[in-house]
Amino acid sequence: MLFAALSGALFDSVAPQDIVHIFDDWREDSLSFVRYQLPRIAAIIVVSFILAWLLKIVSRHLAELGESQVLPSAVRAQQLRTVSSVIYSVGVFIIAFLAVMQILTQLNIKVEPLLASAGIAGLAIGFGAQTLVKDFINGFFVLVENQYDIGDTVKIAGVQGVVEGMTLRRTTLRDADGTLHTVPSSQITVVSNLTRDWTQLSMKISVSYKADSDKVVKVLREVADEVARDPKFQGQIVSEPEVPGIDRVSGDEVEYLLLVKTRPGKQFEISRELRRQIKACFEKNGIEPGNPNKVYVLTADGRD
Repeated sequence: MLFAALSGALFDSVAPQDIVHIFDDWREDSLSFVRYQLPRIAAIIVVSFILAWLLKIVSRHLAELGESQVLPSAVRAQQLRTVSSVIYSVGVFIIAFLAVMQILTQLNIKVEPLLASAGIAGLAIGFGAQTLVKDFINGFFVLVENQYDIGDTVKIAGVQGVVEGMTLRRTTLRDADGTLHTVPSSQITVVSNLTRDWTQLSMKISVSYKADSDKVVKVLREVADEVARDPKFQGQIVSEPEVPGIDRVSGDEVEYLLLVKTRPGKQFEISRELRRQIKACFEKNGIEPGNPNKVYVLTADGRD
């Protein structure tokens, strides 16, 4: 009743010709919107969908290219998948943002206040989520620069282990005790990759001080060459083994150095075979071990 009374009072106070003019203005505005603004808005939406579709095709092509065998091994499928995902996400956001701005302009809505408000809100969110943003940015560069891969043994943020999982936000490592560590990407400042391309196997063999040095060096070279020629280890040793000679003299023992570069993860198997053959050759040639009797190996991660 109250609404009807107010409506009646309002229309009673307005002249009939004014009401006609109001409806005429609405009709003209509607026709103008349908004739000019609406086609432009429809064109903006269509172009935005086309651009997003093309961007999706490009990102999908990058992911498929990473899974193919065309690229060299240094370029990982995970790298291209990550890059394509980031490109698609950022590209869709930019396309949608520009489309919304253009549509608001066609609707005669001033976008300057909205941009100012969005800037203030973005600044507040940035302060609150700066660690998360740093995680994603740092993780993106870790993946793109191929600093390490799944299966590599790395040392990051004071934790050492085998990489079991990688995302833009975090990396999971499994250490020698089986403990699973989750390292946020923002905490990764220095990466020590212990199994990239090749691993240096440094063997220090303790021999009695009385043993003939030339004979010991010759025996070590023969053993290393024999292991390198063994079909079982073919392809696992990436360069010629080296015997630089005496590494240390201490009391009644002398340490000789043997260097072997192996494929990542193959150094332990090769070191065991070298130990076995060195022991057999020393017994065959009458070479006495040092005191205390020892043959030990220092790998790249410092474990014997």
